[in-house]
Amino acid sequence: MSHRPAASEHGAYYAKYIALVPDGDYIATFQEITTGTHSLLTSISEEKSLHRYAPGKWSIRESWLHVADTERIMGYRALRFARGDEKELTGFDQDPYVLLSGADSRSWRSIVEEYFAVRQSTLAFYRNLPADAWTRMGVASGNPWTVRALAYTAAGHDLHHRNLLHEKYLAQ
Repeated sequence: MSHRPAASEHGAYYAKYIALVPDGDYIATFQEITTGTHSLLTSISEEKSLHRYAPGKWSIRESWLHVADTERIMGYRALRFARGDEKELTGFDQDPYVLLSGADSRSWRSIVEEYFAVRQSTLAFYRNLPADAWTRMGVASGNPWTVRALAYTAAGHDLHHRNLLHEKYLAQ
C-alpha cells in the first residue's frame, strides 16, 4: 500500500501529520520511522527523560507514552473499520490521558519498551491487512476515516513528536 490518503479520508486537523510521512511504500516507510525513533529514544537518559521544555509542558516520558496511547487508539479504530464495523467511535481528550498515565513515576526504559511493543503490534496489523481493507471507512471523533488515513496518521504523529523532541526538548 503506497497511496497517500486523500483529504476526504480524514479530518482536516490530521493533514499535518499525514503530510510528514514520506511518499513510498507505507510499510517500509513506517518501519524506517520506527528504526529512527528507536535510535533516538534509546539515546535519551533516564534523567533527561523527565525534562520539560517549559512549565506546564509534558515531560519526554509523558510525550512518548502519549504517542503510544494515541497509536493504540488509532489502531483500535483501524481494526474496527478494517473489519467493516460502521459504528461511530467517540474521540478522546489527550490531556487527561497524560495526567492519569503516571508516566513520570515510571522508568524511561519501561516507557520505551511499551512504546515499541505497541509499535510492533501496529506494524503486524498493517502488514497483514487485505488490500481492500485499506480504503474501508468509518467515523471517529466526528471525522470520516479510512484505515489508510489512520495508518498514515500514526506514522505522522510519531514524526511530529520526534520533531518536537529535537526542537524543544533536546535543543536545550
